[in-house]
Amino acid sequence: MKSRSAIPLLFLLIFFGCTKPKGPVITQETIREVLTQYGKENPENEVVIETKQGTIRLRLYEDTPLHRANFVKLIKEGFYDEANFYRIVFEFMIQGGDLKQNLTYKVPAEFSPKYFHKKGALSMARVSENNPEMQSSASDFFIVHGGGYSEADIGIDARNLGLTLTPEQKQAYLTQGGYMELDQKYTVFGEVIEGLEVVDKIASEKVFDVDKPLKEIPLKIKLVTQ
Repeated sequence: MKSRSAIPLLFLLIFFGCTKPKGPVITQETIREVLTQYGKENPENEVVIETKQGTIRLRLYEDTPLHRANFVKLIKEGFYDEANFYRIVFEFMIQGGDLKQNLTYKVPAEFSPKYFHKKGALSMARVSENNPEMQSSASDFFIVHGGGYSEADIGIDARNLGLTLTPEQKQAYLTQGGYMELDQKYTVFGEVIEGLEVVDKIASEKVFDVDKPLKEIPLKIKLVTQ
């Protein structure tokens, strides 16, 4: 005779077996301490984003430690398991995350003059209102698609935006493109090292209401282990 408790027990084993372990809880008061320690214990700095359009490989910067640690933590906890590229704007960016989930903390800005919004830059989204310190979203990120620049455009835009670009940065904007207006306003914490053509494909998807993809663009993010 079958035990009536066998099915519920089996369900619990399956349910809990599929749940990814959670790391330390983050609050706005403890975010620096928690992410600093988590980053020391979790040194991964490469990820791949798998989509139907192809795979994007990214390197995370070591000297944006809070953003790197936060991103790695969310990946390991399965936060992005049902994420999508839910906002796309051609010659601007493709933005990803899971709109069904809401994290209440914000990540302190980690601006660096050497990191800029060239094509393929990985940056964190943020709200503009009531955010004078330009703190980043806890989870929503974007990859720059960006448009082209002429030499005259680069000089004029940099001057108007109060930016000082290195010769290498000017060359990157000239040859690769990007979106200079975001520099020093959103934290760049990584860049695409393989798969820029996939970013092009996603940015070219049809949209409605200006920036909403006509078809869902699911993504999976995985850490690259050495």
